[in-house]
Amino acid sequence: MPRLTVFNQISVDGYFTDARNDIGWTHQPDDDEEFRQFVEGNASGSGTLLFGRKTYEMMASFWPTPGAAAQFPVVAAGMNSRPKVVFSRTLPVAGWNNTRLVADGLVEEVRRMKREGDQDLTILGSGSVVAQLAEAGPIDEYQMLVFPLALGAGRTMFDGIKTRLSLTLTRSRGFRNGRMFLVYEPKA
Repeated sequence: MPRLTVFNQISVDGYFTDARNDIGWTHQPDDDEEFRQFVEGNASGSGTLLFGRKTYEMMASFWPTPGAAAQFPVVAAGMNSRPKVVFSRTLPVAGWNNTRLVADGLVEEVRRMKREGDQDLTILGSGSVVAQLAEAGPIDEYQMLVFPLALGAGRTMFDGIKTRLSLTLTRSRGFRNGRMFLVYEPKA
């Protein structure tokens, strides 16, 4: 059965967007070669990417551009080639290549994709999608890349959950640039 993973870049105080809903702070210049290789390795994975509308619109406005290809060639190639699903009731059309739009039934559709699919699924950003699925239970793993930066305000990927979510740390990795990669699984 395919696994459902969440991958988010978060500040040390737990936000994945700042107070203006911006993630520009995640694209800081970096000379950490080990970290660059880690990012490229993650981007060259396979499987289907899942988004909410806001994250989808942000990603679709950047990754297909010549600037993205020049600045992050390996990541851009992976983002543009992988199949994508965007969950939105308000988006009229999904124009980024390899994208399918799903208007209703988020939890049911994700459960169907896990049950019937043959590819792993990864949610990028998409806090409202993460929060809904965290409570429903189909998420197998939470991957968080923690930046040594405090934003003071913003949105967490768990905004809106109504029940406590207990997690177990299964892996961690530190980088010279101060970033930490943390992997958690829901406690059974």
